[in-house]
Amino acid sequence: MLEAVRTHLDMDLAFISEFADGRRIFRDVDARAGSPTVKTGDSDPLDEAYCYAMATGALPELVHDIAISPEGKLVNSRHKSLIRSHLSVPIVLDDGRCFGALCCTSAQPDHSLNKRDLKVLRVFADIAARQIDSDARALGITIEIKQRIEAALSGEMLQILYQPIFRLADQSVIGFETLSHFKSEPERAPDLWFAEAATVGRGSELEILVVRAALRDMARLPPLAYVAVNVSPSTILDGTLGTVLAGWPLERVVLEVTEHAIIDHYQEIARIVRPLRARGMRIAVDDAGAGYASFKHILSLAPDIIKLDVSIIRNIDSDRARFSLAAALLRFAEETGSRIVAEGVETAAELTTLSALGVEYAQGFLLGRPMELV
Repeated sequence: MLEAVRTHLDMDLAFISEFADGRRIFRDVDARAGSPTVKTGDSDPLDEAYCYAMATGALPELVHDIAISPEGKLVNSRHKSLIRSHLSVPIVLDDGRCFGALCCTSAQPDHSLNKRDLKVLRVFADIAARQIDSDARALGITIEIKQRIEAALSGEMLQILYQPIFRLADQSVIGFETLSHFKSEPERAPDLWFAEAATVGRGSELEILVVRAALRDMARLPPLAYVAVNVSPSTILDGTLGTVLAGWPLERVVLEVTEHAIIDHYQEIARIVRPLRARGMRIAVDDAGAGYASFKHILSLAPDIIKLDVSIIRNIDSDRARFSLAAALLRFAEETGSRIVAEGVETAAELTTLSALGVEYAQGFLLGRPMELV
């Protein structure tokens, strides 16, 4: 934008300044090649700035020649020798505050500059104001997110719930999927907490916090039941997982890979989890059938467990397409040595159909709701 306005007005320098803490700070700068200039981040006292004098009404917005301008002579600017012609308009934000100014200067006097040029400059100043307002709002939102995630990372808000996974043949519990709940007002879905943590670079920290909390209660669960913990590929790749899992009986740990996008580093993930799998840990791909990415995960990660997404299970008793897809995945699991777990079973008809299909393991509200250990 600065280059466009500077070129249009045929000036040497265009910049956006901010008035803050008694100084004029150069926030963005564009200069003609070979022209003496200032750098982004430079600053000087407000009482030495022509643009601040303009904003306070001490200097006109348009000055054809500072050297002969009565008002210009009143401003003791350190840049006086570099400036002859000067255009400057305030940047006014939504709340009415003057952020600073949009300015164009030239080392030569220019009597061709006119009110139309000022109008062009004001249009660009309005664009700049909208962008600054937008950036400020985004920054405010980011700060709020960081504060929320920092509070969550303290652990005081975290509640771990355990949903049982059943063997359908004898209705015995073979494992528990751990689900996280963050106690807050208003209540917010766990997926939103993890998504926000990722946006501020703390997604892995939050996932690891949940994994540690889930494993701490393993001794309170039935001794032969496994604990399934959800982790994203980025958490696997950051290298802390091995340390977190050290000392735990990995034959009772299932790592559920939760990701709805294609992963770029399958080989690296496989390398990291290989020694953990050698110690008994199993890998599960969550939400299988929810999209193309889940099939890519299954093919690339060779999971021990494939969890059929609720989108397949819902109405499987009356929907032939869902029935056929589940049957195909079951056949694939048999060929590859994986186990199928059906997620989100809510009706007796769904459960009956899954049993008839040959699905051995399932979880869902019909069988058992997520619960806190007491």
